[in-house]
Parts: sequence; C-alpha cells; structure tokens
Amino acid sequence: MTQKSKKNYPIGSIVSADLTVPHATELRDFYAQVIGWEPEGLRMGSDPDYMDYVMKDAEGNWAGGLCHARGVNSDIPPQWMVYIQVKDIGESVEKCKNLGGKVIKESFDKSGNYLYAMLEDPMGAVLAVTHVAAT
Repeated sequence: MTQKSKKNYPIGSIVSADLTVPHATELRDFYAQVIGWEPEGLRMGSDPDYMDYVMKDAEGNWAGGLCHARGVNSDIPPQWMVYIQVKDIGESVEKCKNLGGKVIKESFDKSGNYLYAMLEDPMGAVLAVTHVAAT
C-alpha cells in the first residue's frame, strides 16, 4: 500500500521534508513563526506523551514534519530529510545499493509494502524516496 494524497506528484518531485531532532517540541513554534506553518500533533505509538508534528502550509496541506529522535526515529540524522517521489521504492533501493549508495532506513506498512526508504548517495548526501499515490 502506498501513501495517498489529493495532489499528484510527478516522479522526481519533492513530496515533503522532515526534520528529526532530540527535542522537536522546542522547534515547533520556531518553524511556525519563521516559515508560517501551522503545527498539528501526530501521536506516535501508544505513549500519550510522544507526539511528533505535521507542519501545514497556509492552505492546510502537509508541508513537512518535525520529529523526535526516539523510537523508530532514533537513528535518523538531524537534518532536513527531503522525500522524493519515485515509481518503485524497492527498485530505487536496489539501484542505490548497486551504484555504491547505502540504505539508512527502510519503513514498511503492516502488509510489508514500502512507505519510504532513506538512502545515502556515494558522496554521503542523504535523501528519502517514497511513492505517494493521488486519490
């Protein structure tokens, strides 16, 4: 299962960006004021105190995210991670490995389908690939 969106993203376009840091709550209001995003809490797991943030643009669309570096996010580098639309996440992962890149993280839904993969190119730059299907 792929992610769904009201918007159609062409292959190669930037879908979103997330920042994962030790204390996302401390940066939530910073980015709300500096960029003009509206934060919306996103409960993570069963811990009622663990909430990441969806940052929405002026029209209420998901523009990015601020995430705590804990749990499944504990190994993500503290940088803005861009998510780029690809045709097939698994195929992009294999090509990355075959071309000298590294897989940093793979995320799957409950059915075992890719949600996204974080990749490192041969020079050390990091990005994520995803596939967001339009509804």
